[in-house]
Amino acid sequence: MGATRVIETLVLSLLLFLSGSSATQRQKTRAGPRLPCKQMVFYFHDILYNGENAKNATSAIVGAPAWGNRTILAGQNHFGNVVVFDDPITLDNNLHSIPVGRAQGFYLYDRKDYFTAWLGFSFFFNSTQYRGTIIFAGADTLNKTRDISVIGGTGDFFMARGIATLTTDAVEGDVYSRLQVYIKLFECW
Repeated sequence: MGATRVIETLVLSLLLFLSGSSATQRQKTRAGPRLPCKQMVFYFHDILYNGENAKNATSAIVGAPAWGNRTILAGQNHFGNVVVFDDPITLDNNLHSIPVGRAQGFYLYDRKDYFTAWLGFSFFFNSTQYRGTIIFAGADTLNKTRDISVIGGTGDFFMARGIATLTTDAVEGDVYSRLQVYIKLFECW
């Protein structure tokens, strides 16, 4: 009976040592820099409706403060404007390139004293190269380069997680803007 107890104690000690060792190994792996499992670059082109460009517009002001209207962005850093969009996504910065998908969602200008916005949108792909959606959300400081979160996806991007670095690539007044979106996914299924 004593020998069985000693063997059980040794086996239990060995199991505890191995489980602690694997936890330490996981911590070491997490401590180093994580590399993305997928990286992609896209451009999306936003053409804001200005009262005269209904045929070409891909976005529109759907909410405006009392001092604003729905064809011109409000003063005071566009505070209070809510814009919905359905923009083409291309692989290069040419608006006339063949789209690989659509960027669909909204942005709202959320600070009166500073030029900033909040974004919630999806990239919807239905091409031979990509199928599914990538979902983005986050604060947009409207600096030249900024990061927002990739919070999910479907299809080829099922349950994706990561970061999207947005770079303002072109601006033409308040009507046209183009964003380069560099996507780094850290969870790929």
